[in-house]
Amino acid sequence: MNMRIKTLGLLLVITISLSAQKKGFPIEKQEAVKRVLKKYIDFGVPGLSLAVYNEQMGLWTYAEGFANLENKTALTTEHLHYLQSISKTYMAVVILQLYEKGKLKLEDPIVQYLDHPWLTSIKDTEKITLKMLLNHTSGLPEYSTEPLLVSRIIQDPLTILTVPEMLSYIEGKSLDFEPGSTYSYRNTNFAFLALIADKITGNHITYMEKELFEKLKLKSTYVLSKDNIDLDLNLVDAYWDVLQEALPTNISKLQRANVSSMKGDDGMVTSSEDAILFFKGLISGKLLRPKTLELMQEWVLSDEGEQKYGLGLTFYDLETTYGVGHSGGGIGAGCVLIYLPDLASIVFIATNFNTMMESPIRKKAENLQMDILTALFM
Repeated sequence: MNMRIKTLGLLLVITISLSAQKKGFPIEKQEAVKRVLKKYIDFGVPGLSLAVYNEQMGLWTYAEGFANLENKTALTTEHLHYLQSISKTYMAVVILQLYEKGKLKLEDPIVQYLDHPWLTSIKDTEKITLKMLLNHTSGLPEYSTEPLLVSRIIQDPLTILTVPEMLSYIEGKSLDFEPGSTYSYRNTNFAFLALIADKITGNHITYMEKELFEKLKLKSTYVLSKDNIDLDLNLVDAYWDVLQEALPTNISKLQRANVSSMKGDDGMVTSSEDAILFFKGLISGKLLRPKTLELMQEWVLSDEGEQKYGLGLTFYDLETTYGVGHSGGGIGAGCVLIYLPDLASIVFIATNFNTMMESPIRKKAENLQMDILTALFM
């Protein structure tokens, strides 16, 4: 694979101009993408939404399928989608803003900020730094797959848990590896970052709303919680082929409660356009300084030597080009937000169908993202 080292900071040399004359996406490209989305809807995926921004052509959004299958409610570009793990990039920006303000140091040990019993019960956590949380080299065990927590969620699916409650299920566990020695993706890392951000700001959600949402004029982006779980946010219904029979089942209540329990590693919803606006704001320097953007892309390597993850960002080797961004998957949703520097484009793709568990429909949709990117840019 062609593993080129490039950074988002390079884009600052050719900053995206909101006032530049936009040509609009060619009709043939739009039609090619529509055919791809229709193909996957015919495979059984309930709904698909796309937003793409290109420096020369501007913004194009499109949706296909249904936001609600039972009532045949058409999915529109105005509907909100679950960000799932893309929320980690937003959380990383909060931490890095606090770093820029001198409120924390990336080499600080996490025990400097947290003293929960379930943390102090784990040996060697004093060796874990904030940076290790950000780039998944901490060695902390995964909380979200702990059998007792999964059992509790299955038996009481509509109860919204707190982050400390969920993290308490790793109490007494051992680290998976020596902190800083290797890379291994863990939701636990970013749940810890949410607690640390709370410690510093008082409430990281309030901070995020002011310093990210308001600053970038994101009017359709929310952190789900017990306070807004019943609000009508124009959020898509969520589906899962529970019985493995290619028949999507509406699991919206479970999905919304589960996501509302998570912070830092998950927990957010947004419109397709807002997702683009967030990433455009990030790469154009509206949220972080150029040197901090470069720091976000100090990629840790896999055991095979491939660039994998920076500070809240994933490196995507796409063979003929590369991308920087994040993906997110859940039992009732999935998405990807990716910046393609060589093409001066940002793409957001979202679905309201399970992208985590195996199923006949999920298997048919394996090539969805690459098919869309090929239709857009080839």
